Amino acid sequence: MSDVSIVRCEEYELEGCTRALLAAMEPFGGLDWVKEGMRIVIKANLVEAMKPEKAGTTHPVLLTALTKLLKEKGAHVVIGDSPGQLFNATVLNHVYAVCGLGEAEAAGAELNRNFEQKSVFFPEAKVAKSFTVTDYLENADAIISFCKLKSHGMMTMTAATKNLFGAVPGTMKPEYHFRFHNPMDFADMILDLNEYFKPRLYLVDAIMGMEGNGPTAGTPRKIGAVLAAENCHKLDLVCAKLIGAEPMAVPTLKAAFDRGLCPQSAEEVEVQGELCPVEGFVLPPQNKSLQFENFLPGKLGVVFGKIAKKALQASPKLKEPDACIGCLRCARLCPAKAITMVKKKPKIDKKKCIRCFCCQEFCPKGALKVHRPLIARILNR
Repeated sequence: MSDVSIVRCEEYELEGCTRALLAAMEPFGGLDWVKEGMRIVIKANLVEAMKPEKAGTTHPVLLTALTKLLKEKGAHVVIGDSPGQLFNATVLNHVYAVCGLGEAEAAGAELNRNFEQKSVFFPEAKVAKSFTVTDYLENADAIISFCKLKSHGMMTMTAATKNLFGAVPGTMKPEYHFRFHNPMDFADMILDLNEYFKPRLYLVDAIMGMEGNGPTAGTPRKIGAVLAAENCHKLDLVCAKLIGAEPMAVPTLKAAFDRGLCPQSAEEVEVQGELCPVEGFVLPPQNKSLQFENFLPGKLGVVFGKIAKKALQASPKLKEPDACIGCLRCARLCPAKAITMVKKKPKIDKKKCIRCFCCQEFCPKGALKVHRPLIARILNR
């Protein structure tokens, strides 16, 4: 049996997208598991109020196609997400409108307007044994996670697994970044969310992905595929292969491998369909794993390791000051309160910065980018 299905799909056209979805889901029984009256939540990626052509959100044509297929089965369909803003009707209605979800609503989907939150306890979790989630996901009979394949400043890549971070209410996201500021702890928290919700199916919109300064200010890049799987980690391994990301440089994949939830490479995944990696896909700078502690003996090596890792780690930086409009969004979102505005430009206190890249992710003009020190770039070469 296949672990991951990949189907070629070149454009966002309703009939073609419907055929691609049916073909992608076929190895996993299609939608035969859906029973009449089931409440199915499609957890989309609606990170920002972004027009579909910017390739930052799950495309409305795919969401419309999936809605129609589920409605044919007699399901009640809900589409939702919690962007990194206030989780209320004003913000979400604007996001739904700009992201083009009127098409899916006209096809019979309910756009989530339940803004209740719920505190849950999950003793089986590795790091997030208690967390707050959006209540509409709790009320689902089944969840289909429908993500967008993009580059990501903190996580290298965002795809199936990372999509569940949208279960955390928007204004609480900075708190979670601060609580789990180590990238591996953050990755384990996201894995815990997936283990808690256990989506019935994972789908990936990779017809148009985003490269470069993702996940919101990058550049659209044609990939031409729709993917499906029941295991989000094996699916992400194939996504990483598609865009040329080293699996163990993606914290969520490293965490999944360490937990025994997936193999170490896409070569160990049973893929149905043609896997054609995209040439020259631009990823954000990736931190390579170097064991600096072994350079010197004993405690001296430990101290040297800590200093070296701190000196070499990537961090956000205002690389395009002329693009900055002084909107204060980065300063307001920063969970560590490491940003102050000087002459209407953000100044980042490196001692306070926890490198969560929230500022880079939500900069509306892409002025803040992932920066790696020169010595780190030289060592990687």
